Amino acid sequence: MSTAQGARARARVEVTAAIKEEARRQLASEGASRLSLRAVARELGMVSSALYRYFPSRDDLLTALIIDAYDSLGETAEAADAKAGDVVPAQRWVTVCEAVRGWALAHPHEYALIYGSPVPGYAAPETTIPPASRVGLLLLGIVRDAYRQRGVARPRVPAELEPEARRMTAELAPDLPPEVVTAMVAAWAQLYGLVGFELFGQFHNVVEDRGAFFRHAVAQLAHGVGLVFP
Repeated sequence: MSTAQGARARARVEVTAAIKEEARRQLASEGASRLSLRAVARELGMVSSALYRYFPSRDDLLTALIIDAYDSLGETAEAADAKAGDVVPAQRWVTVCEAVRGWALAHPHEYALIYGSPVPGYAAPETTIPPASRVGLLLLGIVRDAYRQRGVARPRVPAELEPEARRMTAELAPDLPPEVVTAMVAAWAQLYGLVGFELFGQFHNVVEDRGAFFRHAVAQLAHGVGLVFP
């Protein structure tokens, strides 16, 4: 790559970052549904036609922000798990869940973008699936490690749910028992419900010590998927 090409590449990276940062400010002040490429361009002192060379549509910009948010959340959770060291899987589970909560509290508007109300008229493309899966796969890996190393206390699955449990297991984790996978999917959904309730104000005048409450609740989720504390 020539010096001129390298300079152009660096400039594109810098402008792309500036566009995303301004878009995040708009998310905070206006919400995702009112995100406007023209407004972003105006705030950056760009003409709209120049911005379209970076993001051809609002949906392309939204997708980039969504992928960035999922990746940031995933990186935070993975780093917390790596830092936890040689602890039992149940404690790793709690550590990862607390990292998810911490990220959400520090990035409320990005959390709302990926786990809040759907943006009218926007359909997320398949490119969002791998980053969106990072936390779920990390938690699933913790359960898998427990199953292989120490075993898990298998929860029960009602008879009416057995066909769906087998289907989910075949798609998500065929090396794990269906009852464990079913509990894992439920716990994954409940984790984001707990974080969302706190972030969006549903715990107001209900839960005061939210950190302690959250740790207790996700420990119960760990028990629910069969993880055992020493």
